[in-house]
Amino acid sequence: MSGVSTQVGGRVRRPSHGPGSLLEVAVGEFLTRGYDATSMEDLSRAAGITKSSFYHHFSGKEALLRAALERALDGLFAILDSDGARTGTPLERLRHIVREQVAVLVAELPYVTVLLRVRGNTESERWALERRREFDARVAELVRQAVEAGELREEVDPALAARLLSGLVNSVVEWARPGRDPGTLPDVVARAAFDGILPARG
Repeated sequence: MSGVSTQVGGRVRRPSHGPGSLLEVAVGEFLTRGYDATSMEDLSRAAGITKSSFYHHFSGKEALLRAALERALDGLFAILDSDGARTGTPLERLRHIVREQVAVLVAELPYVTVLLRVRGNTESERWALERRREFDARVAELVRQAVEAGELREEVDPALAARLLSGLVNSVVEWARPGRDPGTLPDVVARAAFDGILPARG
């Protein structure tokens, strides 16, 4: 029966083998049930394997959460190390970061959604929140540089602007539909963030 889904108790049991597929199943359960309410029994049932088989790949629920958070954060921090985030004017670099954040969010939507839902209740969640603060601090520094360069209004508070940009980007998780939204979505969000949505006036 390997590789064949079976119907059990009204739910589809999906044979999932290997850490990648098991992580995908776990993230789906975390999003549906909430991390705290999800048990290893729920996860093994959803994956269509025994708990002992699940433990062969992951030491427990916390390890699954950590892997999901690492996947989301690795994608975000890779943006900061890209050429577009390291070269050009501060404003050009900010545009690049916002555009690529949206691209990562859409590509890794379930994982980023888990990241945005953490509240610091576990060690992994506290680690993720600290990493998010680090990301926001680096964006705030770029905003400060853009203000100093005269590319943004001088009354803009860098920390507040970074939080507003983060809030705009993160709101995409509430309505993004990978495969259905246009591929231009990252550019659309970046334009809205920096140029507004009103037409230019001559």
